[in-house]
Amino acid sequence: MANNAETWLKQSLDYEFADARLLELALTHRSAHGDNYERLEFLGDAVLDFVVSEVVFRSHPHSPEGDLSRLRASLVNDRMLASIAGELELGQYLNLGSGERKSGGHRRDSILADALEAIFGAVYLDSGMDAARRIIGRAYGSRFEEFPDVEDLRDPKTRLQEWMQARQMGLPDYELLDVTGKAHRQTFRASCQVQDRVTTGSGTTRRNAEQQAAESMLAQLLGGAAS
Repeated sequence: MANNAETWLKQSLDYEFADARLLELALTHRSAHGDNYERLEFLGDAVLDFVVSEVVFRSHPHSPEGDLSRLRASLVNDRMLASIAGELELGQYLNLGSGERKSGGHRRDSILADALEAIFGAVYLDSGMDAARRIIGRAYGSRFEEFPDVEDLRDPKTRLQEWMQARQMGLPDYELLDVTGKAHRQTFRASCQVQDRVTTGSGTTRRNAEQQAAESMLAQLLGGAAS
């Protein structure tokens, strides 16, 4: 796997490790025997945060801190990292335990995101910050040039609350309706009530469920306002 992974990294991110063991470690999940990528992921998370913070800071010279934080969060969350890892076909080179591989671990967003951060951390250890900055830039590509609209990044609960307060409508009411599934894979369902309107949402956490319900409520309210 090592040689294939080295070739892949050279072709996809134009990087060659001086210490190839770092790449092997960055691609090894805890389900496999021996050392794994968790320490490198910890380091890579910090390196990525700094690089993205710098990119956002320089590209938005007049934006307030809150907007910069939202932009950074949109670029370093697991969904974004997993999307980039998928484009790079990183999953093919992961070293997983047999059970994790059989259950589709090489396609799981959380694993792909963690492994990509581990690679960033490994590059930092291997060659320093300039090299890490360069491969992060290659991995992100046009995402470092075409930023989302900051307004779209404000979470649905915040947007709903601000919309209602601007109209002196008070605050929405959220209620947890039920929780299903086993402890490690629970699904939460919550409702959002605004006057006589009620919407529901579901997610892997109560917060996610409430955010989805708020998003649905916003769609209803804004649709009604537009009509």
